[in-house]
Amino acid sequence: MGAPLQPPVMVLQEYPLVASLGIGALTGIFFYILFWHWTHPLRKYPGPFLAKFTNIYRLYRTVRGNYYNDLVEMHRKYGPVVRTAPNVLDIDYPEMIKTVFNIKGDWAKRPRQRPPVYNLFSELDKAKHAEEKKLVSKLYFPNAVLSLEPHMDTAITQLCSELETRFIDTKDHNDEPKEGKVLDLGDWISLYAWDVLGTVTFSRPFGYMSSGRDFDGSIARAQDAMFYFAWVGCLPWLDYVFDKNPFPFISNLLGQPGFSKTNSALSVQRLIDRYAGKDAEFLDTSTPDYLQKFMAIKQKDKSGKIRDENIVGWLMINTLAGADTTAIAIKTALYHCAKQPRVWRRLQRELQVAERGYGPWAETAKARTPPISYKTARAIPYLEAIVRESLRILPGIALPLERYVPPSGVHLPTRGTEKTKDFIPGNQGCILSFTPYTLNRHEAVFGSDSDQFRPERWLRDENNRESEEDFRERLQKMNNTDLSFGGGSRVCLGKHMGLMQAYKVLGTLAARYELDWVGEDGQDEWKVVQSWFPRQEGIKVRMRWCLPKGR
Repeated sequence: MGAPLQPPVMVLQEYPLVASLGIGALTGIFFYILFWHWTHPLRKYPGPFLAKFTNIYRLYRTVRGNYYNDLVEMHRKYGPVVRTAPNVLDIDYPEMIKTVFNIKGDWAKRPRQRPPVYNLFSELDKAKHAEEKKLVSKLYFPNAVLSLEPHMDTAITQLCSELETRFIDTKDHNDEPKEGKVLDLGDWISLYAWDVLGTVTFSRPFGYMSSGRDFDGSIARAQDAMFYFAWVGCLPWLDYVFDKNPFPFISNLLGQPGFSKTNSALSVQRLIDRYAGKDAEFLDTSTPDYLQKFMAIKQKDKSGKIRDENIVGWLMINTLAGADTTAIAIKTALYHCAKQPRVWRRLQRELQVAERGYGPWAETAKARTPPISYKTARAIPYLEAIVRESLRILPGIALPLERYVPPSGVHLPTRGTEKTKDFIPGNQGCILSFTPYTLNRHEAVFGSDSDQFRPERWLRDENNRESEEDFRERLQKMNNTDLSFGGGSRVCLGKHMGLMQAYKVLGTLAARYELDWVGEDGQDEWKVVQSWFPRQEGIKVRMRWCLPKGR
C-alpha cells in the first residue's frame, strides 16, 4: 500500500520554495492579464467574454462551421461593433467600407498562411501587390473576359448534354420515356465550374463532367483546403505546426490538406507541357487561354523580371479561387429558384422576351441551342437581380475580411446617442474586420426582410410607386455595401469572369429546363457548411424540359 495522499496544506509546508514560486507565478500572470485587459485600447467594446482574452474562442467557433451565423447573432446582441478577438473588432457600419477598402491600400491586410508558391493573393506589401496586379489585371477586364466566351460556351454545352443524357431524357426497360432522375445539381455545378476553369486557363477541361464525378479527388482536396485556410486564419502560427514544418510526416499525420501543393504542381506541369508543345492539339489561337496570355506577358517583358514562377503564381490564382466562387453563386441561385418556383417562372418569361429581341425563340426547349449569349443575358434585369441577390444572401467569402488600423488611427461612427466618435489608435495591432455575410443583412440598407431571398429588392418597386430617383439612391446604398468580391485595391480579379458565367449558366438552364425541388433525404432545406468559401450540400432536384409558352 502506498502512502496516503497528503493534503495541499501539508504539501505547501513540505515544499515551501516550490509553492511560493508557483503561487508567485500564478499571481503575476493574473495581474499581468488584468493590467493588459484594463489598458487595452479595445477594452470598452462588447463581445463574448473569452474573445477578449484569446483567439482560441473564434477558432472554436470557426471549427464548428457556423461562425458567419454566429457573427450575425453577436451583432444583434451587442450592436454594430463586436470584439471577436483580443485585437479584433467586427464592424457592421456599411458607411466605413469605402474608408477601409480603398484603392490606396493603406489598410494593411492581415497575414494568414504562407503559400507553397508565391502568388498575388498572398502578397501583403501594397507596393509589390500593386506592381504584380498591374501586370495581369487587364486580362480580367470585362472586354478581355468577353473573349473567353467561346470557352465558356463549350463547357455549358457539355453541362447541358450531360444533364439531359443522365437525368432528363431517361427511359424505362421498355425504352419508353419516364420521369427524370433525381440529381444533386450542386455537385454538377461544381464539376462544371472546375471544367470551365480548365478550359479558360489551359484550353482543355479537367474531365469531371465527362466522368460525372470528382475522379481524382482534387475538388474534395480544394474543399478541405478551404477549411484549413479558415482555421489557420484564426491562429496563423498553426500553419507552421500543421504544414510549414521541416518534418513532412507531421503534416501527413495531422492530415493537412495538400491542395495548395497539388495546385502548384498542376500549374507547373501544364506550363512545362505548353513549352514542350504537348497540348498543341487543344489550342486555338483565335481564342487564347490564360496560360497563353500569361506567357505572352513574359515574352514582352524586356527587363527579365517576369519569370516562370510568376506565371505559376498567376495560374494558381485562377485555380485556387475561380471555380469555388463561381459555383457558390450559381448554386445559391438554383437552390432558391427551385424552392421558389415563381422566381424561376418569371426569369423564363423575361428570357423569352429578351431572346425574341435578339433572334428567333424556338417554340420547344429541345430546339433551343445552348448556351444563351452574354449579350442577351445582360439584357434581362431580373436575371441580374437573381445574381445580385444570390451573392448577397450567401457571399462567396463568408468569413471576415480583416485590415490593420493604419498609423493615423480611425474614428468609428457615433454609436446610439453618443456625441463623440470612438477613436481606434494605430500602431497597436488593432484590426477591423468586415464580414460580407453580416453586412449583407444590414436592415437599414437591405430592408427588414434581409434574411430572405427576394431578387425584387434589386429592381424599382413599381407596386409601391418608388420613383426612379429613390430607387437609384437605394441601389447605390446596396452597391456600396457589397463586399461579395472584396473591395478596394484587393477586389477579386476574377469578378467579371465569375459574373459572366453566372449570367450565362442561369440563363441557359432557365431557357431549357424546369426545376422541381426534392431535397436531401426528406429535408426541406440545403446544408451550408462554413469554411473560407461556404460549402453547399443537398441541392437535390428533378429536372425536365421547359413547358410550352403560355402555361
